Parts: sequence; structure tokens; C-alpha cells
Amino acid sequence: MRFSPFQSILVALVALVGILLSLPNMLPDSVKQNWPSWLPGQEMVLGLDLQGGSHLLLQVNRDSIIEERIGELRREARSVLANQNGIGNLITTLPNGIAIELTDPTQAAAALTAVETLQSNVSSGLLSAGVPELAFAQAASGNLTITLTEDGIDQRLSAIVSQSIEVIRNRVDEVGTTEPNIQRQGDDRVLVQVPGFEDSTRLKDLISRTARLTFHLVHPSMTAQQAEAQGIPSGYFIAPSQDGGDELLNENIELGGESLTNAQPAFDQQTGQSVVSFQFDSRGAIVFGQITAANVGKRFAIVLDDQVITAPVIQQAIPGGSGQISGNFTPETSNDLAVLLRAGALPATLDVVEERTVTASLGEDSVRGGFLAGIISAITTVAFMLIAYGLFGVFANIALVLNVLMLVGLLSVLGATLTLPGIAGIVLTMGMAVDANVLIYERIREERAAGRSVISSIDAGFSRAMSAILDSNVTTLIAAAVLFFLGSGPVQGFAVTLGLGVLTTLFTAYFITKGVVAAWYHFRRPREVKVQLVKFIPDNTKIPFMSWRKYAIAFSVITSLLSVGWFGINGMNLGIDFKGGSAIEVQSLQGPADPAVVRERLGALDLGDIQVQGFGEETDLLIRIELQSGGDAAQDAAVNQVQQALGEEDYQIRRVESVGPTVSGELAIGGVIGLSVALICILAYLWFRFEWQFAVGAVISTFHDVILTIGLFALTGIEFNQSSIAAILTIVGYSLNDTVVVYDRIREYMLKYKRISLTELLDLAVNSTLSRTVLTGPTSFMALAALAIFGGEVIRSFTVSILFGVVVGTYSSIFIAAPLLIFLKLKTRGDQPEVKTVEKRADGAAV
Repeated sequence: MRFSPFQSILVALVALVGILLSLPNMLPDSVKQNWPSWLPGQEMVLGLDLQGGSHLLLQVNRDSIIEERIGELRREARSVLANQNGIGNLITTLPNGIAIELTDPTQAAAALTAVETLQSNVSSGLLSAGVPELAFAQAASGNLTITLTEDGIDQRLSAIVSQSIEVIRNRVDEVGTTEPNIQRQGDDRVLVQVPGFEDSTRLKDLISRTARLTFHLVHPSMTAQQAEAQGIPSGYFIAPSQDGGDELLNENIELGGESLTNAQPAFDQQTGQSVVSFQFDSRGAIVFGQITAANVGKRFAIVLDDQVITAPVIQQAIPGGSGQISGNFTPETSNDLAVLLRAGALPATLDVVEERTVTASLGEDSVRGGFLAGIISAITTVAFMLIAYGLFGVFANIALVLNVLMLVGLLSVLGATLTLPGIAGIVLTMGMAVDANVLIYERIREERAAGRSVISSIDAGFSRAMSAILDSNVTTLIAAAVLFFLGSGPVQGFAVTLGLGVLTTLFTAYFITKGVVAAWYHFRRPREVKVQLVKFIPDNTKIPFMSWRKYAIAFSVITSLLSVGWFGINGMNLGIDFKGGSAIEVQSLQGPADPAVVRERLGALDLGDIQVQGFGEETDLLIRIELQSGGDAAQDAAVNQVQQALGEEDYQIRRVESVGPTVSGELAIGGVIGLSVALICILAYLWFRFEWQFAVGAVISTFHDVILTIGLFALTGIEFNQSSIAAILTIVGYSLNDTVVVYDRIREYMLKYKRISLTELLDLAVNSTLSRTVLTGPTSFMALAALAIFGGEVIRSFTVSILFGVVVGTYSSIFIAAPLLIFLKLKTRGDQPEVKTVEKRADGAAV
């Protein structure tokens, strides 16, 4: 029971470091201002659901990259052939390249040699090998084709994502927001989270606009309307104008926005209208002066993102490299355009595929609810352990407090983001910590009842319980790992909290609890140890669980079939995470909200299916808008229409979430894959740790729990969203936790008892672990119930489903997982046929 001095010092240092790392999260600002610099000062970062802000997931538009690159390729090929080599050609555009028809087919070889100089190797970074971007082909007629390679497009896409992140960061920094989170997600996406910035429409416009500024000469004699009627001249294209018309522009970019060094909002000195003044660098100033000098009397178009902002006539040469962009600007829009130009253009179009906005007031409510739920969970857990185990409950609570402090400290030092699901992970960690201590204490009681000495019982209790604790927590860790790698956003935050909670639980259960108990024993030297103060389950129960197995399995089969049938007929109330669309949470400013009135107001908007339902308090409503045809712009317009129809004086917008069809489909597929991967990994682990019957039985009983939970969602109409996948995987971990404890005892008894049948052995094992099952189930239930009641409506479906999973998981570990071993033909020594030994005399006769 004694640790070595080195081990004791190491454990104390780890606990002390955990406490110090967690302290900055609990100190008032006045204390933190005077906090010594040599002490840890990093705090957990609150997620957007706890402090408000905007979340955008942007995807690089692959088609726009291909289209733009083909346009550049067409100009480059024309220049190489016609201007430098004098080879006549007619270029047409293909879906992934260009086709070149030569006016003189005999020059095909020279033309191929010329265009091959356009080849370039594209690389996404310093360490990645470049790949050829172009593929060349020559037809029998002599015509040439140049196509973009898939590898080249992929490499260019990857490089563009990296460039886009830097441009977006510059733009967000220009706005003056604090601690934005901008990171790459996957191969072609950028995640942007800006705390405290609640105007998601402005943020989207600010960071998703390409802001590519180019200068083109307007056709000197032909209008866009004439070009449409007579045919567009070679080398020209039609671009829409900001005033509603069209302009016929030369394809050649006379000057690009990359030459800008500064852009500032200003006012026109003659008209007083808002404009944007700009300044070129020295090279750009020279080119700008040459262009204006050579084209006096001609119109010069300033084009922003393929739209003509203005196209004035050049009155005279403009030296100095400065000018201004005029249009229908307001002071705010001119400032935003100046920000875009200063930060630089995005290298490609970015589409908004997911959008979430939370107001600060809702974030404050979530913090208050989550904190209250955590406090109530902690109080109920601590009180329960004191009532159940008395002094040993005090020891367990010391370990529990250190467990939570170490978890908070780890989250702080890792810079993890705390979300509402993350708070649920902390609450669940309390339940796991209690579970570990209950396993240890119940084992100590059993060892003492078997006749061991006090010190031997304590030592055996810790050593023999660790196998079950380790196995049950590893299965939870597997579920957390799957959530982290296949989930996103708050689900990943929950996974991090749950995974770290497993590690801190294992540390405190063995080192802290054992150290405290050992210190108490060596100080007091008791002749007797009373671990349990209040006995909830009588000792030596002999409940014939296995005799009820047929009824239990029949009941489970019927309920599972009903769940599958109800799900197949009625489906589930899928959230926007899985079917796309927008969800708007509003709060009435004029007393209780009336869903019928709101439904009538919004019905006239002709936006398709609109659902209005109560949400949380009587003043709150949740409005769902189906996915609009027309893409992101149409979805934004629909959200704006709803906001205007509700009226700012009647309703306050508290939360807006929009998910596109691409993301919703990926989330649905990812959820199924995540659940499958988790079950396969757990099956492999249990197969390694136990016999195959245990692994199969655990997976079948867990699958049973998942089916019943899906039935709960289908029957009650609780919204099934991304967090629901996290809830199901949490149920998988919790159910397996219970099952593995029972299986661990079965495996132990298989080695211990040689003369009893499997049915008797299973009854004995389930009864011997019954006190642990009955104690930990209600403890976890009470902790999660507090979160469901006080944690807020946003997380309620998540916690309610886990609550249901606690009940179902406890039931299945007793009535499903154990009886399945009988059907899977697990053999004990008592089930083996008796083998008689026959001895023979020297003459061969049997004795």
C-alpha cells in the first residue's frame, strides 16, 4: 500500500500542477491582474455557444478555380502563339482545358513546342513535391488540346486554401476582433470562428468576398448590347455593371489589385459621397500612368469580383499612382471594401457551407445554466458518496475534486475550447470517477468478507478492481477518440473533455484515492474497516437473473423491433445538421411568445416548409426554414425575411444556424461511419482482452442500446442533430462500461469456480456486482439530470438521450449482455463433461 518516496513526490507534484493550471479559471480579474508571470495564467477558451459570436465554414469553389485557370491558360496560349511566334489560331474552351485550331496545320510541331513552355509544376507547400499542371495532346488534324491535370488541380486547391487562411486572418484582424479562430479543415475548407462578432451577414461579406480588383479597357466603339446581338469580339467579354447594365471589356488585365499598397474610405470632394481612395506601389504607379496616358478619351473600367464598379472616361494621364473608386457606397460599405483591398484578394471563391451565430445574451444564459448544472451535479455526487461510504466517501470526494481540477487544468494548458457539450463531458467525468471508486470500495468489502486482513483487503481491493476500471475506461476512450477524429465543432470539444476525463479518472482512482487511503491506514492502524456506511443492496443477494433471461430477451427483441419499425415508418426529427436549412432561435420582448401568430406571419413569405415551436422558456421560439434553392444567397435572404417579418420591437434574434446540403450529407454519413468504427474498435479490444463470446455479446448488447435510443428519438420527436451522434457514442461507452464490469467478474469466477454451471456462475457474477451497478447508475443519472434541467434547451436533447442511455445500459448489462453468453455457448469448467481415468493392471484388466 505504500508508495516509494519518489512516487509520492511525483503524484503530489502532478496533483499540484493540475491545481495551479486550473486556478486562473476560478480567480477574479482583480487577482489575475496581479498574478505572478511565472505561474500558469492560461484559461479555458469559451466556445461560441457560451460567449456568443459567429461561426463560418467556408469551402473553396473548385469550379471557379478551374474556370479562372482556363481563362488564364487561354490568354497565355494566345500570347505565346500569336504574339511571339506568329502562328494563327482559334481557341475554344473545353470543360477542363482549351482546344487550339491552327489556321496553318503545317505549323503544328512549332505550335506544340511553343505551348509546352506554359507547363509548370504546382506545389501546395515547401515540403510537397510539385506535379505537372498541364497535359498536352495533338490530334491527327494538327489541332492541339491543353487540359488541366487532376493532380495539378488538387495541388493548386491545397495551396489556395493556405493563401485564403492568411487573407481571411488579415481581414478579420482589420476589423479589430479578439482571438479569432481561423484554421484549415480538410482539403478544401476553412473554419472561421469570431467570438463576440454577432453580425454574421457582415462577417460573411467581409471574409467570403474574393475582392479581386482588376482594371480593364472598355471596347471603344461597341456596346455590350451590340456585342450580344452581333457576336462578342475575340478577346472581349461582357461583365455586369453595378448600375444594372453591362459592359464590354477587354480580356487583358491592364493592372491588378496586387499592386495596391493602401486603400482607405473617403468622401468625394465634389459630391460628398462615400468613395474608396487607393494608392499603387511604384511599379503599379508607373503602369497606371502609362495606361492612362496611352488611352486618353477611352473608358477605363474598375472591376471588383467580375462586376464593374465604375467605368469613367480617362480625361488625362494620371501620374502618382493614386485614384478613387466611386459607387453606391455607404460609409460602412466603403470601409469594408477598403479593408478587403488592404488585406488582399482571395485567390479563389469561397462558398459558405455552414453558418452559426449566437448572441452574447444567449451565451450568458448558457454559461449560467451550465455552471448551475455543474454545481448541482457536484453537490449530489459528493453527498451521495458521503451517505454511501462515510469516511471512505470523503476520500473519494477528495479524489473527485482533484480529478475535476486536473481536467480543467489540462483543458486550460491545451487551449481547449469549452462548450456546452464540454460541460456535459466534465459532468460525465464525475460519474466515471465515482464509478471507479465504487468498484474499488465494493471490492475491498468483498475481500474483507472473504476473510482477508484489513490491509490485505484494501490492497487487493485496489489491485483487483483496476482490471475492470481499465477495461471499462478504455472502451470509453475509444468512443471519445472516434468522436474526436470523425466529429467537428462542439462534438470534438466533448470528445476532448471525455478523453482527458478518462485519463484523469484513472490517475486519481489509483494514485490519489490509494494514497489517501494508505496514509489514513498507516496513521490510524484500524483493526476493522467499515467501507460502506449505508447499505443500499443487501450482501450475498441470490436473485435468479438468468431464469428471467428468456422474458428479458423477448422484451428487448419486441422493443427493438418496435423501435426499428417506428423509425422506418415515421423517421426522426432531423435537425438542420442532417437535412440542411436554417434554424433561428428568437425571444419575445412582449411577454410569452405565440407560435400560432408567428407561424401566420411567416406563412406569407413563401419560403416553403417553416416550422415554429416552443423552445425552452415560454418567451422562446425555434423557427426552422427548409433549404432554399438558389444557394447561400437565397438562404441568407430567407433568414433576413424572417427577421424582418418578426420585427425588432417584438422579437430578439438569439441564435442563427445555417447548414448547406454538402455539409448535412457529410455529417449524416460521418455519423454512421463513426458509430460503425467505434463498435468495430471496441469489438477488437474486447476480443483481445476476453474470449470471442464476450466481445460479440458486448457489441450485441450495445447495439441493442443504440437501437432503443434511436427509437426514443423517433417516438418522442426529440431533434436528432450532430450532438445526438455524440450522445449515442457516449451511451455506447457507458453501456460498455457496465457490461465490461460484469464480464470482468464472470471471467474471474470462471477461473475461481470449477464445479458450477454457466447459468449459476452468471447469476453469481451479476449479483456480486449488483451493488456497484445500483450505486453508479443513480449517481450518473442525478448528475446528468441536473444538466438536462438547468443546462438549457440547446443541450437538452443531448442530455436526455444520455439519461435514457444510462437506464438502458444498466438494464442491458444485467439482462442482455450476461444471458447472451449462454446463447453463444460459452463453456465453464462445470459445463465440461467429466472425464474418468481408467487404470489397467499388468495383465490388461481394468481396475
